[in-house]
Amino acid sequence: MAEAKGTKRKTRRFWPWAALAGVVSAGAFLAVAELVALLVGSGASPILAVGSFVIDIVPRWAKEFAIEVFGANDKLFLLLSLAIAVVIAAAVAGVVEYIRRPFGAVIIGLAGVVAIAATVTRAGASPLVAIPSVLGAVVGIVLLSLLIPRLRTWRDSTAPAVATGAGSAAPAKAVGRRGFLRLTVIAGAASLVVGVGARLVSVATSSIGKVRDALKLPEPASRVTLPDGAELDVEGLSSLVTANKDFYRVDTALTVPSVDPETWTLTIDGMVGETVTLTFDDLVAMGLDEYMITLTCVSNEVGGSLLGNAVWQGIPIRDVLALASPDSSADMVLSRSVDGFTASTPISALTDPDLDAILAVAMNGEPLPLEHGFPVRMLVPGLYGYVSATKWLSGLTVTTFAKDEAYWTPRGYSAEAPIKLSSRIDTPRIDKALAAGPAKIAGMAWAQPVGVGAVEVQIDDGDWQPATMSTPVNGATWVQWVIDWQAETGTHYVAVRATDVNGTVQTEERASIAPNGSSGLQRTLIRVT
Repeated sequence: MAEAKGTKRKTRRFWPWAALAGVVSAGAFLAVAELVALLVGSGASPILAVGSFVIDIVPRWAKEFAIEVFGANDKLFLLLSLAIAVVIAAAVAGVVEYIRRPFGAVIIGLAGVVAIAATVTRAGASPLVAIPSVLGAVVGIVLLSLLIPRLRTWRDSTAPAVATGAGSAAPAKAVGRRGFLRLTVIAGAASLVVGVGARLVSVATSSIGKVRDALKLPEPASRVTLPDGAELDVEGLSSLVTANKDFYRVDTALTVPSVDPETWTLTIDGMVGETVTLTFDDLVAMGLDEYMITLTCVSNEVGGSLLGNAVWQGIPIRDVLALASPDSSADMVLSRSVDGFTASTPISALTDPDLDAILAVAMNGEPLPLEHGFPVRMLVPGLYGYVSATKWLSGLTVTTFAKDEAYWTPRGYSAEAPIKLSSRIDTPRIDKALAAGPAKIAGMAWAQPVGVGAVEVQIDDGDWQPATMSTPVNGATWVQWVIDWQAETGTHYVAVRATDVNGTVQTEERASIAPNGSSGLQRTLIRVT
């Protein structure tokens, strides 16, 4: 009995080394897969494919939590979480292989199957994208099958010598340990160099950034003219136009797609008189105009920052759709991204002559940034981005809401989602005390596509007071507002509400971001010292 317990303790003593063997084998799997993916294409990377698959299947509450907590870093959080999960699973595979062969190798094989499934099911994938995962899994399994026997030799050599004499145990132990550690270190170092090198090469060899920088767009036929008083000069207030580097990003792409304007095409099909395919040059030749449009994410909480305003250059979508002669019975256009994302947009919003729904190719005077949809994206004033603002656009299918549904609809969001009348307080901030005396309370308000008519502020339980608004550029943009206040020492609560040009007052009823956007009034705490 004592001997059996001793054997179990000795076996468990080597579990950490077995776990290391599993991690190194998984590292070799990924390194080889990334190296081969350089030849096959970026879509063949199992890391990115599995990450994208996780994004697709993640429940709504998890998606909302990630955006709320991590904001633009939500994808970095996903990659780190995925890396941790891979390390844990690999360690388990190593221990299982050590305890009972070949089940650890089976775990790595199953990981290969998952990676293959994730790569071949991505939008536009070819059978060739499975090759990196297949080769990577084979290498991982072979390496694990080489490491674990060496570890067992090391373990067995620690047993007291019986027949061969006590002097032979130490050399045997040294040989077993040396063989395991040597192969582990060599394989681990090689995997690190190859894997990181392959990823860096993949990033470095992507020329789309250079293509974008070299792209020369024709001058727009019309430009946005700012009226007098369009922007207020208040410290801490968001600017009227959001800089590209500060513009929020929320999408389902784990990595930014690389789309060359030279090979880009847009197909308009479905319920149309004629299927039409346009090149980038065809699209731009239709003529560019400037539009100022505020873009809002459905994940924006009351008082949140997931919205921005920019000057875009583009072509009216109604003109593009007209080329294909849409059927009069169609009520929706399903837009598609090169990464597989889809959005459902009412066709009435795209064909309304009084609404500037556009295919944008430039943002704030330069070609679209890569992360904001280069070379072409959609923008529809008055609709949340998830039903209208498809990036890296590749297709428009004229259809009906009864026949087709978009990416987020089966995930608990409404098929149609008009932007809700809302407002927020930018300054003073809740985390910064205000000095007593004359002060300004300021923020933003939006009521797309009709426009903001008035903004009011309530301090503590007092009456609603009218705020001074900036001059609206158009109904599709946000406005700034400000109110003078004699700040008194103490703690105060400030609320804001907007009224649109039709007299509709912002609702006080609270609603979460699902299924069609948050609502309610922002009330914030101000500390005056």
